[in-house]
Amino acid sequence: MNITLDDYWYDYDETLTLLQYCSTVGINVPRFCYHEKLSIAGNCRMCLLEEDLGEKLLASCAIEPEEEMQFYTQTYAVKKAREGILEFLLINHPLDCPICDQGGECDLQDQTVVFGSDRGRFYENKRAVTDKDFGPLIKTVMNRCIHCTRCVRFLSEVAGFGDLGIIGRGGSMEIGTFVEKYIHSELSGNITDICPVGALTSKPYAFLSRPWELNSIHTIDIFDSLNSSIRIDIRGVNVLRILPRLNNYINEDWITDKIRYSYDAIKLQRLLSPLLKLSTYRYLVVS
Repeated sequence: MNITLDDYWYDYDETLTLLQYCSTVGINVPRFCYHEKLSIAGNCRMCLLEEDLGEKLLASCAIEPEEEMQFYTQTYAVKKAREGILEFLLINHPLDCPICDQGGECDLQDQTVVFGSDRGRFYENKRAVTDKDFGPLIKTVMNRCIHCTRCVRFLSEVAGFGDLGIIGRGGSMEIGTFVEKYIHSELSGNITDICPVGALTSKPYAFLSRPWELNSIHTIDIFDSLNSSIRIDIRGVNVLRILPRLNNYINEDWITDKIRYSYDAIKLQRLLSPLLKLSTYRYLVVS
């Protein structure tokens, strides 16, 4: 099947969505809600493309083209649509980039620079959302949330826990647990990786460093027989965080919380003397 992208003919792979195909041929299409390992939501509308010059704009993450369809990725209508969408997303977004843990790794920062406008026009009061308590591992700043629902889909589809959901509609929409509770999934740390705006970040890693200060080492996990592919970020001689590394044959994009926070035993809670277990909660130091 043949389609046209920006006046060039391509032999389209029918197993891919239009957004996926654009990535394979080197066309940069922005996205927030789309993730390769999750179901398609089409919430953010950043991946809009124009069909047949002026006919209409379509969300490329959910489109399966037909024979000889024509799409354009850089027309005036597409650029203005992306500017407008980013302007709406930034209406309630706090201006706290200097203190955000995702600074330097934030999709919203990168895409605002590339696709956004050079000035804002919003001078009203911003919406305030109460931060949630998801437990000792996940730090929340829900004012930054753009409702991409990546975290909701991950916990439901991959982790198998329907803990998170969407509450309210319109200006009252929030991401949270329906009943106030911790997230108990052993894969919960992955939602800090897939959050594109810094609404969910790692609580143990908070304020420790910036990404450009770190050196990365690619290795594998040895805490279980799966041997997940991981990336260890270090500064000097200190391990500051452990992140997953893409491996479609083993762990895909995910790792367990046991792997992610295992570096805690290297320095913060390092055992300096062997312990003899006496009961469930009592230990005796063996000299």
